[in-house]
Amino acid sequence: MAVKLHIIETGFFKLDGGAMFGVVPKVIWQKTNPADENNLCTWAMRCLLMEDRDRLILIDNGIGDKQDAKFLSHYHLHGDQSLTASLQKAGFSEADITDVFLTHLHFDHCGGSIKRRGEQLVPAFPNAVYWSNEAHWAWATKPNDREKASFLRENIEPIQQSGQLKWVNPGADTGLPFDIFFASGHTESMMIPLIPYKNKTVCFMADLLPSTGHIPLPYVMGYDTRPLLTLEEKKRFLRQAADEQWVLFFEHDPINECCIVKETEKGVRLDRALALRDL
Repeated sequence: MAVKLHIIETGFFKLDGGAMFGVVPKVIWQKTNPADENNLCTWAMRCLLMEDRDRLILIDNGIGDKQDAKFLSHYHLHGDQSLTASLQKAGFSEADITDVFLTHLHFDHCGGSIKRRGEQLVPAFPNAVYWSNEAHWAWATKPNDREKASFLRENIEPIQQSGQLKWVNPGADTGLPFDIFFASGHTESMMIPLIPYKNKTVCFMADLLPSTGHIPLPYVMGYDTRPLLTLEEKKRFLRQAADEQWVLFFEHDPINECCIVKETEKGVRLDRALALRDL
């Protein structure tokens, strides 16, 4: 059976444009990502479901719906899509998922991992293995003051308490059907899956590259804990992506699902945007 990839849209949210583009002036970044009157830009929370033989591997799962109204109001959730509805559109339910691969534990990437059942917090995917790595888990469960607001205990601790958590560690064989690029500029040991698909490599970019607007090297988020390291990681990754014609799949780009990049005199730049279905 050939690998199948399903896009799992979980809705849109808004974040401050300046925070998303760091030192890049608004007059430049607003050309690709226009802001509203409050300087907020719209971003997707686009996840990916990999169907591989008897495994259904969900990569990230959005912000979830268990947070209170005050919390969610800060992020202006909107759109008709949801995690459950997108899974159903693909022909599946939460109970069908065998693996939940978490690129990192910021709330907009892992909030759908856990749901409320009465007063309890329980795994939303009862039959799945949840994959993280030890370095990132330690970073997230003892967060620094800069990132503390992004690591929510109710998203993280119930995963380990459930007994469904397993580790992905560099150099270890996990049996997962893709390679992983580890990046630590945004947060410690974020994992970027490199998925073989239709004789191409589809890269789930998470927060290494949030959108096509972030392709130039200096376009680094203010959220990144080690921006100079992000620069080096982007440079190394994008050079290989251009050389090998990797397909970059965007979790946060509000318009473009994927793109291919190319080398130019100014460095790596966008070659063309495309939809996953067009591969």
